[in-house]
Formats: sequence, C-alpha cells, structure tokens
Amino acid sequence: MDILLVASAFNSLSQRLYAELSDRGHRVDVVLAAQGEEPVRAAVRESRPDLVIAPMLTTALPEDVWREHTCLIVHPGPPGDRGPAALDWAVAGQSGEWGVTVLQAEAGMDAGPVWAAEPFRVAPVGKSDLYRNEVADAAVTAVLTAVRRHAEGAFKPRPQSDPSIDVVWRDPFRQERRRIDWARDDTETVLRKLRGADSRPGVLDELLGRELFLHGGHPEDELRGRPGELLARRAGAVCRATRDGAVWIPELRQRRNSGDPAPFRRPATDVLGAREALELPEVPAPLELPETRRTYTDIRYRQHGDVGLLSFSFPGGAMSTGQCRRLLAAYEHALTRPTRVLVLGGPRDFFSNGIHLNVIEAAPDPGRESWINLHAMDDLVEAVLRTTDRLVVAALAGNAAAGGAMLALAADQVWCRTGTVLNPHYRRMGLYGSEFWTYTLPRRVGPDEARRLTEEALPVSAARAERLGLVDRLVPAAPGEFAPAVRRLAATLAADPGLGRRIAAKASARAADERHRPLAEYRRAELTRMHALFFDPRAPYHALRSSFVRKTPAGSPRPLTAPPDPALPLTGRASGTGRTACIRRTGGAGAGAAR
Repeated sequence: MDILLVASAFNSLSQRLYAELSDRGHRVDVVLAAQGEEPVRAAVRESRPDLVIAPMLTTALPEDVWREHTCLIVHPGPPGDRGPAALDWAVAGQSGEWGVTVLQAEAGMDAGPVWAAEPFRVAPVGKSDLYRNEVADAAVTAVLTAVRRHAEGAFKPRPQSDPSIDVVWRDPFRQERRRIDWARDDTETVLRKLRGADSRPGVLDELLGRELFLHGGHPEDELRGRPGELLARRAGAVCRATRDGAVWIPELRQRRNSGDPAPFRRPATDVLGAREALELPEVPAPLELPETRRTYTDIRYRQHGDVGLLSFSFPGGAMSTGQCRRLLAAYEHALTRPTRVLVLGGPRDFFSNGIHLNVIEAAPDPGRESWINLHAMDDLVEAVLRTTDRLVVAALAGNAAAGGAMLALAADQVWCRTGTVLNPHYRRMGLYGSEFWTYTLPRRVGPDEARRLTEEALPVSAARAERLGLVDRLVPAAPGEFAPAVRRLAATLAADPGLGRRIAAKASARAADERHRPLAEYRRAELTRMHALFFDPRAPYHALRSSFVRKTPAGSPRPLTAPPDPALPLTGRASGTGRTACIRRTGGAGAGAAR
C-alpha cells in the first residue's frame, strides 16, 4: 500500500511509524506540514497515496486533502477524547489508564469516526518519556490495525455518536494550570506539574528574579529548605525546596523577549550563569547510590554478582562534554570491579543521541565546543572498544542516533527493546561523523550496507536492525519491564560456561584488528573530516544545528530525501577512510525529539 505520513515534525513517533510500516512492505513517504499547506498538497499529488496518516500534527490537514483521501489522525487519547493537550490532561489527572485513537479526519477537531484504539498504562514518568514509549507502542499497534482494516476494505469505522463512546472536550493546558505554588504544593504535586511539561512547554516560573521555564523534575529525599529556595546543584541540575521536601530540576529555558532568537533548553546551571550557580553548594551523588535513595542522578553503577550495570540517562539523550567525561570516569570505575559482564544503558527512554547540540549552540564558539564535545565522546567510545577483559553489552531501552548509536555499536553485544528506533548516521546534521563509525559500522553490517545506511540517513526499526546485524538481541518487553529483563539476561550470560572463551576470542580479534589498522588511525581520519566542518563557518552544519535547536523550519519538507554529502575537499594529512558518508540520528546530535 502507498502511505503518506503528514507530520508537523519528523519526530520519534513519525520515524517509528515510517520504519514499522516500511518493514511490512508498505511504500511510505513523508511530508512535513510545518512549512504550510502547499507542500502537503504537492506531496499528495505526487505520491497519490492509498492512505494518509498524520502521526503528529499541530495544524489541521488541508480540507481538500481530507475530503478527497482517507486521512487518519493519530490522537494520544482514548476514543471520545478531543482537544490539543490530551497527554497533559492524562498526566495532570493522574490517569491510571489512557489510550491512543486512530480516527478519520473531518471538519471537527478529533471528531471523526474511530478506525482503531489501543489502551496503555500511564507510567509515573515525564510526558515526553511517556510519549516515546507507552504512547508510541500503543500508537503503532493502533495504526497497524487501522491500516489492515483499510486494506481489507470491509471495516466500517465507528462514529463518535455511538453511545459506547463518551465524548469529552479538553481545553488547551495553559500555563495558569501548570503554575507551581511553592508554599502550598506538596512535592508530588510539584513533580507532576514538572513532569507534565518536561520537554514542552516547560513550567513558567520566577527564579532568582528571572522568568524561566522549568523542564523536568526528580524527587529529593534528604535536602530541605524554605519553599521555593534553591538548595544545591548536581550534574547541571538544581535542587529547589518544596513545602514538604525538595525536587531536582535538570533543565531551564529563558523566556523569549520580542525580537530575540528562540531560546532553548539547557542544563539548569548553564542557564542560571556561572556566578549564580557557583553560589549553590555542589552535592554530588555517589556513583553506587543505595537502592533506597530517592534523588537525582544521571549516572549510576550497581553490581549483581558477576554483572555490572552502568546506568545513564541524560535529558533528550544528548551528551555534553562534561557528561561524556563523567560517564567515562564511571566506566573506568566499573572496569575496576570484578565482573564478567558489564551492561551500559538507562532503564528506559533514550540510550544516547550523541553530542549536545543545545550546549554547543549556546557556547561562545560553537565550532570549538563541537570539537571538544566530540573528543570527549570519542574518548568514551574508545574506552569501550579497548575493553578486552569482560563482555560489554549495550542495552537500548530507547532510541539511539548518530554518536549515540556508535557508542552502542562499540559494545560486544547490542540488546534492544523492540520499540526502539536507530539512526546510525550523521548526514542530516551536515556532518561526516566520528565515534569510530568507520570501524564499527562496516564491522557489523559490511561496507556496502554501512554506506547505504549513512548515505540514505533513514530511521531503522529494531527488527530491521537485528536483520542487518546492528542488533544482537531483541527484548520484547514493555518500557517499564525492559531493565529487569536485561538484568535476567545478563545474569544468564555471566553464568554461561563458554563466556571465558568468548572473552578470550574477543581480545584476540581486537588485537588482530589493531595490527591491521590501529584505532588511532580511524579516529584521526574521522576527526580530520569533522574539523573541516566544525571550523568552516560556511559549512551547513552550523545552520542545521541552529535550526534544529531553535525549532525553526529549514530544508526540504520531504525528510526522506537523501541529504547531500557534507564531506569537503581535504588537503594535508587526511588518512584514507574512503568517502563513505555521515549522518545524524533522529533526535539530532544532542537534544532528542520529544513529541
């Protein structure tokens, strides 16, 4: 079937649906509606689709399109739910169960007949995490059901006038409802408000005399202070007192002033500024944090018998220079522990999206910060590649892209939740790429497939990644069940009598590869290309990065179009890596897409 996806952005759900539908043999094209109605009409005329699906729209479909074609809207609410802020209301109302509905477009917003619906449990996590995981799982199931029903031709969608459907209109969820009363709201209420706006739009508040948006929230079980008072800093986050406890806020965003460029989320201490942040005491969390603690930590190490678990979870999957260095230090600590298997990855949501574009964009010299951040990322990946005394497993609970995908490929085994999407490329950010991709990607999939993946620069489903050899094991677990499943699998692996032989074979293979071509040569060749792009103000990377970070439309409204080769003519000491390609991941080389 010919299917056209129409979306306001090629976000995580749009990418996953593209990959899942393509895996099932459908011919899928994508057009972005952010640049107006005419690109949508042009895409419809060109592709002549059997079906139009809108995974995520912030504007209405053109009336002539939905009148002349079957157009299905993916609505993140149960049947009968209407309005533009369904998930906000679900989080705010502490709904135990919610749903996704696939309905046919018509004049009334979310009022069309229902083609499919799928319920899901509302996990106590941030809205963007919920959207990328439980919502996305339910959406894929509902869309595949609707597509099958449309193809069969006999199904009659259920009108919302059906007595079994309870129609509820929900207004936009405005800042007045999100406002935190620090003197009256208890910690759980504050956390719910922060998590309900963690990616967008944030909670507008006043902090040190400035109007700022607060993004994300985590509980704190020990620190206490006057309600609303800033108490401490840790890993870029700030701790703020509530009336009965405290919360950690990882990111802040300035309020936009008239005529200024669009502000964007950054680590809270960066937005506050060096002087204000340094006035707060730094209260680090121990790497091996006791299980009983309820506090914020973005890196954590635990050990269960012969299995080490190095968990990390960075907002949006982006990894700044400081985060890369702290994670490398934690990895080096993990290597001092007597384990046979070391597992890398967070319990849910993003694995990694590579270098931190938001931090880079805000730097006085973005090219230089890009260079420093990339070196820190390379140091981390190289440490994983050079580990020969144990088996390293990358456990992907969520999406991975660009350098984050290559971090996963540096491990000996890649285990992937079935709902994950990989973007093993850099080119859509105008980059050639590093993180030893010219070594690890061909090693896994062969040179021809590596070239295809990096030049086409398209999302890859978990199932296809396994078929290609990018992934070794699929873990068919719900988002909240992935981490326990990984622990069980890792324990089984550590108890395998043949593990010692596998580790020895791994060490021999690494030594043979080093003799054939040292890792230092791969790194030098990749960095030569990247240096040319980072320090050339005319390189497309700079405009693409700024557009991505500030969420301004740029480029073609057809995101599946193969991007141009960013490689520049090189002079001097370029080691010969050939002219493969580069690319970037779904959430951008840093700040992952939320919705």
